[in-house]
Formats: sequence, C-alpha cells, structure tokens
Amino acid sequence: MKAEDFSQAAVDYQRIEKAIEFLTDNFHTQPGLREIAAKIHMSEYHFQRLFSRWVGISPKRFLQFLTKEHAKTLLEKSINLLDVTYEAGLTSPGRLHDLFVTCEAVTPGEYKDKGEGLEIAYGYHATPFGECMLATTDRGICGLNFVQNDDRRQALASLKLRWENATLIDNPDAIRSIVNRIFNPLVGQNSIPLHLVLNGTNFQIKVWEALIKIPTGLVVSYEDVATHIGMPKASRAVGNAVGSNPVSFVIPCHRVIRKTAEFGNYGGGKARKLAILGWESANCYH
Repeated sequence: MKAEDFSQAAVDYQRIEKAIEFLTDNFHTQPGLREIAAKIHMSEYHFQRLFSRWVGISPKRFLQFLTKEHAKTLLEKSINLLDVTYEAGLTSPGRLHDLFVTCEAVTPGEYKDKGEGLEIAYGYHATPFGECMLATTDRGICGLNFVQNDDRRQALASLKLRWENATLIDNPDAIRSIVNRIFNPLVGQNSIPLHLVLNGTNFQIKVWEALIKIPTGLVVSYEDVATHIGMPKASRAVGNAVGSNPVSFVIPCHRVIRKTAEFGNYGGGKARKLAILGWESANCYH
C-alpha cells in the first residue's frame, strides 16, 4: 500500500469510526444502511462504496463481525490457543498474515534510566485506522500510539513518559517504510522480522509476548492470557498490562476481550478496537 493509499484509508477511517460509534450506541435497534449513512452525512450509495474501499465487504457483513455473538464464537475457537506455538509465522486462517515479530526487553539498568543516552526517532503517519505515531531506536520499535481527536500531543506525551530521559527526534521519513510493513503485512513478509524494544516490568513483558502469539482474526480473554503465563488468578493484573501496551497493533492488545464477550476498552478508543477486529476478521474469513 502506497503512502497516498494510507492517507485515503485514514480519511475513510474517520467516517468508519463515526459509523461504528453510532452502531455501538444503537445496535439494539438494528439500524439499516440508510440510517447509518444519514448519521455520517453520506448517501447510501457512497457509504456502501466507502465500506467496500476500506474493508472489501458490505457494511452488513462487516457489522456481523462486531457483534457479541461473533465474539463468543471467536472465544470458543481460542480455547487453549496460546498453548500452541505460532512463532513460525503465517498463522492466520486466511490471506492476511500475522506480523513476524521478535522482542527484546531493556536491561534493568536501562529500565531504571528510562532511556538516558538513547535516541528515539518518531513521526506521525496515516494508517487504515487513523493517524498513528511510531517511535524507533537503532535496536527496533519502541512505541506506537494512535492519535485520538487529532491531538498529537497526547501520543507524544505517552512516549515521553515511558522514555523520559531519551532524546526524541522528529523524523517521520526514517520510519515511513516500517509503518508500511506494519499495516500492510504482506509487504516484505519473507524479510527479517520486526524487532521491538520493550520498556516494562518482567510481568508486563510476559503478557506482551503472549499477546503477540494471538493469530489475526481471533480473540482471547484476559483469563486465557493469565493461564498461559502461569498465573491463572492474575487476570486483573493482565488487564493492567494489556492497557499499558506501548506498541499498539503490533502487540495486538485489541485481540483481548472480556470472558463475557464484551469488547471492553482500548487505548486507541473502543470504536477503533471494534474497527480493527472487524477489519481483521473480514480479511481473514471473507
């Protein structure tokens, strides 16, 4: 996907997000195509085309992926999912392949120093799910946050908080190709893996590494993750670690939902979580 394609996808996503927010609030009334299109000030024809351009299937089919019943089905499929090793790549059931990712935790000294002496390049880029801020070091990716409400300062503040003693360099050109690999995983799928540099506690690192093993198109519960890391009673702590995920999308915290099949919150906004899950499911199974 070219840079201009990402830009168009980001514009499309803003309308998709509004449609999803409307449906989240009004799903019990099962609004039709006309009502949804009117809510985001589009004709039915153009709204249908927007969906087809963004995800490749009809709005009705896409919305099926956002229901609680579909989430229940995915949870049933995920039983013991994390007990299986997915490091070989190509774990998805369809044409959308998972990212090939390796992780490296910072040393205890580096964790304590919060990035002192480290240079971090960052930049803002369009994605199919709105604008994101990606940050990298010479050792790998250290941050990815989605921009909410067009407020870039919030995403940058999150990066500064985690790496408060590092030198931050605004250099979007240096990371453009990495953004392309992340959001178009068929690009360079046979090349070297994406490398993450994670700044967190030992417990957080264990949780984040477990999340990376969840295949595209499926979800697991917080309890599933807790059991997998050998701490079955720590689901609340797992939830906190999931909420502290420093590299959104690459570490797919959006694939963790409540045992009741409620989708729960997401650092990038609930509508974005639903959009990503629906997009992944649609691309895997249609």
